[in-house]
Amino acid sequence: MSETLSSHVSNTGTSRVCTPTTRAPGPIDAIPHPRITATPATRQQRFRSRIGVGLAGGFYPAPHRYELYLSARCPLSLRVSITLDLLGLKDSVATTLLALPADTPRAFSSLRSAYEATWHHYDGPLTAPALCDRWSGRVVSNHTPDILRDLADLLTDRAGSCHSPLRPSALAADIDALRDLLDRDVTPGTPPERRSTALDLLDRQLASGPYALGEELTAADVDLWVALAPLEAAGDLSSYALLQDYVRRLDAHPAFRRHL
Repeated sequence: MSETLSSHVSNTGTSRVCTPTTRAPGPIDAIPHPRITATPATRQQRFRSRIGVGLAGGFYPAPHRYELYLSARCPLSLRVSITLDLLGLKDSVATTLLALPADTPRAFSSLRSAYEATWHHYDGPLTAPALCDRWSGRVVSNHTPDILRDLADLLTDRAGSCHSPLRPSALAADIDALRDLLDRDVTPGTPPERRSTALDLLDRQLASGPYALGEELTAADVDLWVALAPLEAAGDLSSYALLQDYVRRLDAHPAFRRHL
C-alpha cells in the first residue's frame, strides 16, 4: 500500500481509524444502523476516556490542556480539523499533523510516548485522530466519534451553557445515524449499488433544507461534506443535483474552503 495512512473499519463501532505507518504513503430516522461485534483485539487498541464526563477520569475542559494528533489524507482527521475551525477552538486546542514518519519524526515520537504513558509497554498501532492530555501526557481518546462529541461540547462546558452549537441535543440521534450511514455506505470501498442507494437518500434529504438536517449547520454537515467532496471532485455527483449544489455551497464556507 503506497498511502501514508491505512483506513479500516473498527469492530468497536462504525468509525474507521487512520493508522500512520512506517511505509511511504426526519427522513434520517429511516437510516438503518449496522450491527458490528467487538473483538478482544480491537478493544485492546481503543482508548475511550472522555472530556467532561465524570470526575474519576480527571479530563475536565480547560483551554490549552488538550492536543490533537491528526493524519494527512485521513477523512476522520479532516472531520476533526473542520470541527475545530467551526467551533473557534484552533487557539485553545493544539494540533500536530502526522505526515511521513521521516518528515515528522518528533510528532511520531511524541504520539508514541503518549500511547506508552497510557498503556504500559504498548506495542499496538499509533492511530489518529488521537486526543491527548498535555498535563498528564496520556491519550484521552482515539475514538473519533467521541472526540467529535467532546469538541462540540467543549465550548458549551466552558461557557456553562447546555446548548451545543454543532450537536444540539434534539438532533444528536440524527447526527449519529447520518454518520453511521456515511461510514458504512459512502466510502471508497462501498459497492456501487449501496453507495447509489445512500446518495439517493441523502439527495432527497437535502430537499427539506439547505443543510444536512435542516436549516442550521451541524456536525452532520462536517461528516457529509468530507464524504461528498471527493465524489464531487471526481465528477461522481453529476446525477445528484442537490448534493452537488450542497458541496459547492459549503466549499465557499471559510472552515471548509481552507481544507480544499
